[in-house]
Amino acid sequence: MKTSRSKLPVRQVLAVAALLSLTSVLHATNGMNMEGYGPVATAMGGASMAYDNGTAAVINNPATLSLMPTDDRLDLAFGVLGPKITATASNGAVAKSKATAFYMPAFGYARKSGDFVYGLGVFGQGGMGCEYDKDSWRGLGFGLENRTEVSIGRVIVPLSYKVNDQFSIAATIDYVWAGMDLKMAMSGAQFMDLMSTHQIGQASGTIAQSFGQMMTMLPPGTSVDYAYFNFSNGNRFTGAAKGTGYAGKIGMVYTPQPELSFGLTYHSKTRLSDLKATGQSISFQLNVPGMGRMAQTLAGDITVRDFEWPAMLAGGVAWQPTKTWLLALDLRQVYWADVMKSFNMGFVASSAASNGSFVGQNLTSQLYQNWKDQTIVELGAAYQVTNAFTVRFGFNHGNDPIPDRYLNCLFPATVENHLTLGCGWALGRQSSIDLSYTHGFAHSVTNSSGVTVKHEQNNAQVMYAYRF
Repeated sequence: MKTSRSKLPVRQVLAVAALLSLTSVLHATNGMNMEGYGPVATAMGGASMAYDNGTAAVINNPATLSLMPTDDRLDLAFGVLGPKITATASNGAVAKSKATAFYMPAFGYARKSGDFVYGLGVFGQGGMGCEYDKDSWRGLGFGLENRTEVSIGRVIVPLSYKVNDQFSIAATIDYVWAGMDLKMAMSGAQFMDLMSTHQIGQASGTIAQSFGQMMTMLPPGTSVDYAYFNFSNGNRFTGAAKGTGYAGKIGMVYTPQPELSFGLTYHSKTRLSDLKATGQSISFQLNVPGMGRMAQTLAGDITVRDFEWPAMLAGGVAWQPTKTWLLALDLRQVYWADVMKSFNMGFVASSAASNGSFVGQNLTSQLYQNWKDQTIVELGAAYQVTNAFTVRFGFNHGNDPIPDRYLNCLFPATVENHLTLGCGWALGRQSSIDLSYTHGFAHSVTNSSGVTVKHEQNNAQVMYAYRF
């Protein structure tokens, strides 16, 4: 005799989702993607394409929702991210990022209805960032704080359909939000490169023209101390520059035998609005012979243009050679080259009196990125020690997608190798707790300015699952 299913009120689901949508910046390690989503998959090297890994399926392969053994499932997860980032100048001066601990909630709910599974998920997709003290070498000797935070989150609505006992297909609609903070000091040489030689980027617009004219009118020997781009609200959950958009996924799972399954998914490129931050500023300082240092801060609005999350194609296999072992292998191709050609900012000076003759003028600046597409290999295993306890472990490798020449110590995303561990406890028939730990091994890269960036990371996740 089948008992009736308890139902989680829709109002409660939406309330939890709204709370968890305040996802903080993520310090990701497969480029700007996380090395894994959900502690089950993360503990297995991120492999997730072809077996049941809970409602994290909505951000992995949504077709695995059809492998869910129960009618309903609710997952509540929490992650702690621990980046360790060091930037060493060519003269040996060291700046250590103060951003060493971040917290990441996640939520997923799925329900079966015949051959269909539908639900709702809220997940942080990824990001990158760091924070250097104003008195470090990154402050350029002028007390300039350097800080970046880039974050992407998604509210995901999935629908999976079990075509037959061997084959399932699925799709999702994703509402995507993006946030960004930036406090970036550029040396005079770097700023003048944007204006003229264009080795690391380029600048244009009426502010650039006015600045160039002003430099010709000043005494010989005038130099630029720094340029400073500043848009930041200091909030760990939302950046000063914000934008929203949409994306989607499709997926499939094929199970020719009960112990063997194959999965395939495609995640579309996002369609995001420009990220806009009002009431921000840019600054520059000149060192003028006979007059000393002269600083100018312009108030206005900043827009980050053409920022998108890349498409991804992934496939994998899961094999259960015995009742106690599960082995999984995934391959992912992330198409960074299509979306990370340059970092493009626009600024329009406001009508504030302090802006003087710059009122209404604009500046467009680009920092070259030219990221490469990234291939990620994810390998994992799970061993069921008892009916209630399972251990998991894995390995994750993704090539560094950033060309050494263009690496900026404010945008570190260089970790390549990860070791992953985890376990799961069944708390009776309906609930369970899963844990994962990831160590991203230190990887150092030196850019064209002689700055060496070293990035390593320790992450942990915990999830409570309730099945009903």
